[in-house]
Amino acid sequence: MRQQTFGAHGPDVSVIGQGTWYIDHGDRAAAVAALCRGLDLGMTHIDTAEMYGDAEPVVADAIAGRRDEVFLVSKVLPSNASRRGTIAACERSLKRLNTDRLDGYLLHWRGQTPLADTVAAFEELKSAGKIRSWGVSNFDADDLGALLKVAGKGAIACNQVLYHLQERAIEHRVIPWCEKHGVAVVAYSPFGHNDFPAPRSQAGHLLQRIADAHQATPRQVALAFLTRRPSVFAIPKASSAAHAADNAAAGALTLGESDLADIDRALPLGREPSSLPML
Repeated sequence: MRQQTFGAHGPDVSVIGQGTWYIDHGDRAAAVAALCRGLDLGMTHIDTAEMYGDAEPVVADAIAGRRDEVFLVSKVLPSNASRRGTIAACERSLKRLNTDRLDGYLLHWRGQTPLADTVAAFEELKSAGKIRSWGVSNFDADDLGALLKVAGKGAIACNQVLYHLQERAIEHRVIPWCEKHGVAVVAYSPFGHNDFPAPRSQAGHLLQRIADAHQATPRQVALAFLTRRPSVFAIPKASSAAHAADNAAAGALTLGESDLADIDRALPLGREPSSLPML
């Protein structure tokens, strides 16, 4: 599994990680097995959130006895993101995850609470050893600029955003901003939400052709394309151990320049939208 530095000052983290949104909606044993298989194959970045229902307890089962292997991330809801509320939410997540610290703690999206209050809570949690770094999710470039003014240079570890082959809006301004300021970009829903190119579509045929040339799968090709820049990580969800293994194999796949160019033509960037897409 390829690793790269997480933000300006972070540790090396697996390029392909594991998302957990809706992971609590299916068979619990299968979900735990998928996460464990992902860990076995080097997908040590596990992302969850207080909003994800019972996902945190599922993660707790998967990482039991293996906590030191994991780069563990959770998120606080904007409605809980006051200074006191953020600290209380973090304590709840730590309890559900059965751990004494998070490697990353994120504001799930920007709400009405002043960013200064949330940042103050993050820094307090960091000083107490409850979190090792903090970041945000669903922030556009303007939001990131406002946050930088509050937090200062080098404080923001990451920005987790929607990014898949048919939704590349973050390439306009968000990725360039993050790269300029040493902020990791984490792609959530990297296969889209029921929006992956159909096998019989022109793009689907292209992905299959590239996959065949690399003895890979179209979804592995998609993950390799999305993580082609050293600032970008991806956190696909897997519902089974076999699915986790398929995702993990993308961590060793490097596409050629012609492959990247072909995908770029078939699934172009498009115009910058008026607002940042999110799920």
